[in-house]
Amino acid sequence: MSNNSKTYTLAFYNIENLFDIKNDPLTNDDDFLPTSRKRWTSKRYKNKLRKLGSVISKIGEENTDAAPVVVGLAEVENKTVLSDLVRSKNLIEENYSYVHYDSSDERGIDVALLYKSDVFKVENSETFSVYLQNEFGVQDYTRDILLVQGKLENEKISIIVNHWSSRREGEKETEYKRITAANVVNSVVKMLKKEDANARIIVMGDFNDNPNSKSLSLLEKESNLYNPFKTVWSRDKGSLNHNFGWNLFDQILISTNFFESSKSSLSFNGANVFNNKNLTQYHGKYKGQPFRTYVGKKYKGGYSDHFPVYIQLKNP
Repeated sequence: MSNNSKTYTLAFYNIENLFDIKNDPLTNDDDFLPTSRKRWTSKRYKNKLRKLGSVISKIGEENTDAAPVVVGLAEVENKTVLSDLVRSKNLIEENYSYVHYDSSDERGIDVALLYKSDVFKVENSETFSVYLQNEFGVQDYTRDILLVQGKLENEKISIIVNHWSSRREGEKETEYKRITAANVVNSVVKMLKKEDANARIIVMGDFNDNPNSKSLSLLEKESNLYNPFKTVWSRDKGSLNHNFGWNLFDQILISTNFFESSKSSLSFNGANVFNNKNLTQYHGKYKGQPFRTYVGKKYKGGYSDHFPVYIQLKNP
């Protein structure tokens, strides 16, 4: 291995309701206003930006001293919060740009992609919507799926960012929504492979399903993707905790050509959950779980209810 080999971190992070403090009449952001019961003030907003920035800049630091080249995000309200985030104290030096489109999600939250424009050159981006209906035939609006294509080390890669429907009304009751989303991703992958049979594809997101769920198996099988998070997930490790059990809803899947190591290509070099001690509750009964911004309406001043996840790619 030559000494100038480089390790790139690609991450995904559900940042738990990053809303600005202004009222948007078009979305349901009323919980996140200075006048709401949550009292979402400028001071709290700035504290969250600072904290998220400190995490993002360190993801993958065990193996590389550079901050991630791309970070998929879930639960961002709009471009304002992204521009405040990339300009916040801990990220301003990193020079991140971002790709974001407003979706028609009922909560007014979207996915986005931060990227270092000096390393990853974006060539194309677009969104795909997931059409869902409830049992009364009424459309159920959810987050769009974001596709960003660009060049990393002169190699074209396509990144698909997801935030699938939650399990709030029950895992089984909502499963069809996540399977619908998986089918949309499969059709996007098919389209990419039609354009280029050797397309290098990365699918990341908060899938609201674990690596062994039907929706993820469908994605893996139909699109011929490898899910390294199957082996990362364990009884003591996940990206979020529910009733004292670890779930790994946040995952990154890759096309199998990331295992072909040629002299010039980027190859897969590992995956993990970034569950650094600082991101956890440090005492009490929730010790070791993600240190959240809010629990219900109660302000805790933490980071997020999810840990970030990441993969690393290496060039020879």
